[in-house]
Amino acid sequence: MSIEAGARAGMIAPDETTFAYVKGRPHAPTGQDWDDAVAYWRTLPSDEGAVYDAEVYLDAAELEPFVTWGTNPGQGVSLSDVVPDPASFDDPNERAAAERALEYMDLSAGTPLKDVTVDAVFMGSCTTAASKTSAPSRRSSRAARRPSTCASWSYPAPRGCGWRPRTKGLDKVFTDFGAEWRFAGCSMCLGMNPDQLAPGERCASTSNRNFEGRQGKGGRTHLVSPLVAAATAVLGRLASPSDLVAETAETAAAEKVEA
Repeated sequence: MSIEAGARAGMIAPDETTFAYVKGRPHAPTGQDWDDAVAYWRTLPSDEGAVYDAEVYLDAAELEPFVTWGTNPGQGVSLSDVVPDPASFDDPNERAAAERALEYMDLSAGTPLKDVTVDAVFMGSCTTAASKTSAPSRRSSRAARRPSTCASWSYPAPRGCGWRPRTKGLDKVFTDFGAEWRFAGCSMCLGMNPDQLAPGERCASTSNRNFEGRQGKGGRTHLVSPLVAAATAVLGRLASPSDLVAETAETAAAEKVEA
């Protein structure tokens, strides 16, 4: 998903983990064709000593969850940050785009993202619905239940990857939470069929696009990761798993004091 991270194009050379994952799967080469394919794939990494115009190293352990505040994937900031002020953009086109985005999203500059409440949470889409990244979603409850003000939907990926959650019992985890577990398909990802936001409704979505009307005419979409979507579905506002842990601990402590 290098393009989702802002790159114009991207390639990640395959490694032994990739080969092991592909081998034996439907439509993968077999026999001598497999050996030939792997031999070719091994030539794809950059040459030893290759020089680049720029090199950027990121420590994933230090990264915070991001969330979009605007109407394109590039209009995003750290979840712990605030909605940016359009005046902070030097480029006049970016400034105008930010002003338009905040108007559409009904957000004010300086608002903490974690103070933004949502009407719905969508978890799924072809990019984030595999069993290793899926987590619950129906309209928003607390702790082990969704908030009564927030709907959640969960859409597994196609058979072969996303259908594994059902065999693991994850579908029951979702439905017990109050989410609607659906068959694989586009649906709420881009507002197909009846699965659409009403005008003005706000959704935390694990989809990959957030332009105006993406999930329904007048709907407002915040792109988030599956883990952030799960925490948001529980708390009813944009939140990370750490926020959920902290609030759960505070609630438990308060209940203990009362007892």
